[in-house]
Amino acid sequence: MRINRILLATPLVVVALIVQVSILARLQLPGAVPDLMLLVVVGLSLVYGHVGGALTGFGAGLLADLAPPSDHAIGSYALVLCVIGYAAGLTRPESGRHRSATIPLVVVVGAAVGSTLLYAAVGSLVGDTAARHVGIGGLVLSATVYDLLLAPFTVPLVMALARRTENDALTDGVGSQGGAAGTRESGYGWLSPGTGLQSGRGLLKPGRVGRPTRVPRIGSQRGGLLTRSARSKATRIKGVKRL
Repeated sequence: MRINRILLATPLVVVALIVQVSILARLQLPGAVPDLMLLVVVGLSLVYGHVGGALTGFGAGLLADLAPPSDHAIGSYALVLCVIGYAAGLTRPESGRHRSATIPLVVVVGAAVGSTLLYAAVGSLVGDTAARHVGIGGLVLSATVYDLLLAPFTVPLVMALARRTENDALTDGVGSQGGAAGTRESGYGWLSPGTGLQSGRGLLKPGRVGRPTRVPRIGSQRGGLLTRSARSKATRIKGVKRL
């Protein structure tokens, strides 16, 4: 994973976790809690792709598992967000940009439903039966509604920030290539303008009497050398040896 992606994903995930634990979890809403962490992972996965999305989801889920108050098995939410990030990253087009907002909204709905069902399944495997007491149907419905309400304010902003970091990295790469090209050109500075030696028109140089004299062109000298070598080859082919 690139350094610029880590530098962007880490503060976004930390801020989302703080807001979710300190604000959203205390609203006492019916059903599920709005999952801001999930929306951040989805937004980054839509830009970074399936590999970056899986790594981001795993790191975000592990941080949520370790953050207090953690009342579930450590690693369960990391597995859920890792799978969701991988699946959301698969919808990233080759151009890197979605033509409409329909696909991100569909991905948000699928992530809300899939994360709730997967979290309940993982909880049942490790002995966590909290989802059974609340009702899986109510959890899926409330999670989908809450995430859809938060998605227009979260996912576009996260995607814009992620695309900006990607574009900056691409610009830096192009700038480094341009700097290398400039270094190569400076290495051939004797062919650059202002040195008096050019392959185009000759430069005028003041002579002793004050009359301008024309500096011979490199192209004409190379042409003369090529002509002599061609003549010598032609005479050798004919079998004539010139003294």
